Amino acid sequence: MTVHTLNELLLACSLVLLVAVAAVRISSRSGLPSLLLYLGIGIVLGQDGLFDVKFDNAELTQVIGYAALVVILAEGGLGTKWKEVRPALPAAALLSTVGVGVSVGVTASAAHYLVGLEWRQALIIGAVVSSTDAAAVFSVLRKVPLPSRITGVLEAESGFNDAPVVILVVAFSAVGPVEHWYVLIGEIALELAIGAAIGLAVGWLGSFGLRHVALPASGLYPIAVMAIAVSAYAAGAMAHGSGFLAVYLAAMILGNSKLPHWPATRGFADGLGWLAQIGMFVLLGLLVTPHDLIDDFWPAVVVGLVLTAVARPLSVFISLAPFRLPRREKALMSWAGLRGAVPIILATIPMVSGIEGSTRVFNIVFVLVIVYTLIQGPTLPWLARALRIGDDPSEASDLGIESAPLERLRGHLLSVAIPGKSKMHGVEVGELRLPSGAAVTLVVRDGTSFVPAPSTVLRRGDELLVVATDPVRDAAEARLRAVAEGGKLAGWLGTGAQGGKDIAPLVDVPHVMKLAKKLGKGGEGRPGGTKAHH
Repeated sequence: MTVHTLNELLLACSLVLLVAVAAVRISSRSGLPSLLLYLGIGIVLGQDGLFDVKFDNAELTQVIGYAALVVILAEGGLGTKWKEVRPALPAAALLSTVGVGVSVGVTASAAHYLVGLEWRQALIIGAVVSSTDAAAVFSVLRKVPLPSRITGVLEAESGFNDAPVVILVVAFSAVGPVEHWYVLIGEIALELAIGAAIGLAVGWLGSFGLRHVALPASGLYPIAVMAIAVSAYAAGAMAHGSGFLAVYLAAMILGNSKLPHWPATRGFADGLGWLAQIGMFVLLGLLVTPHDLIDDFWPAVVVGLVLTAVARPLSVFISLAPFRLPRREKALMSWAGLRGAVPIILATIPMVSGIEGSTRVFNIVFVLVIVYTLIQGPTLPWLARALRIGDDPSEASDLGIESAPLERLRGHLLSVAIPGKSKMHGVEVGELRLPSGAAVTLVVRDGTSFVPAPSTVLRRGDELLVVATDPVRDAAEARLRAVAEGGKLAGWLGTGAQGGKDIAPLVDVPHVMKLAKKLGKGGEGRPGGTKAHH
């Protein structure tokens, strides 16, 4: 490759990225998932487009798509909150196994009897479109936040159901007869168990190491976190387990550990996730030939209609039957089963395997994803409002805390950002009641920094610098989160760091007794005296 050609390639890539970044803004305003805009960029660049770029390498697309999917799952796992996902794990597990089975059976039957596809092709389509995409779901729900019990189920489902779906697609795309259903169930269970074990082990070891080994530069922490997550996928795949489940679980453990420089790590992973989505969707847009989609448009509409109106609701209501969830929440989960990158990537597996009719399968999946994302995406926030499902606007936002270790000083520097809905607003610094060994040393407000007094009232948008010694670092962070959730009376009213666990040291019983005696004697503790009543 000449320098001139390399310069042209770099210029083209930078222009594509700039257009894709602008597409994110359009997506956030219009409510459409960004994947449609990225696919559009690829179609415009590719065959039948303005630039007529010839690209038909399905194997390369599959490899790059797998790599991008690993990064996307890692980014999703890092952003998954354990306290929201933990109650949803049983429901998500059933949706990812029983729900996938129901969806595959119903969709494959429709593809065979209504569209006329052979059973192998019908089963491949049924398996491919049974995987949901969390990125597509939450990109249209930014303005309509859902309760944690719903987001937890949808988020965990999207992270878990990729693994069994990949196993099914690979099995259906293998040369020769398809294995019996009970053999497939056994293989799925074994691969999921291996992947889960490896993901949990790698995630725990990685978080332990990052907490106890100080890296020489803060910029190395985001790289180390992503490297650990990707290594979980590699280890899981090499052990003949589910690498996708391994990377998601490992990332989830890392994301819920108290790692140094966490906001920087989260931002780095978010940027990588966007880059992976942009590159993957543009490449998929290049792979498709638009004029070949015309013949497969109506078959895709029919299969998608059965999937959306029958298969997905059945899978949700059957899987969640053991749980006492309102029907309106199940209805929203049924409509929230958006398809995104994963189905299109998985549709390249039969193409690489040389399965007869695989090109038609890819075209049907491609059209299905585009058409029903256009329908479901913009209407999902409307449906959530119509069903009166949404978070209480008064609910406190999560407190952003970044921790930087001070190795030689045997302490930690906590950077605390107070969000708009935090109940820390209006609380005085002295009312934080941080443990001995921790103190608020600096407040940044409206671009101005000052050293606070105990009577300084905190406000929304403030950023605090809290210095804590090693022994009380965890207790200080727990106390800050407790006040953010419960206000100045946190601890007295049973509000702990996790929103429900009492923190006994926060209630100083001897101090309360002394205060009661002073009040009884009419001392300085009476109203109008000191601020001891706080």
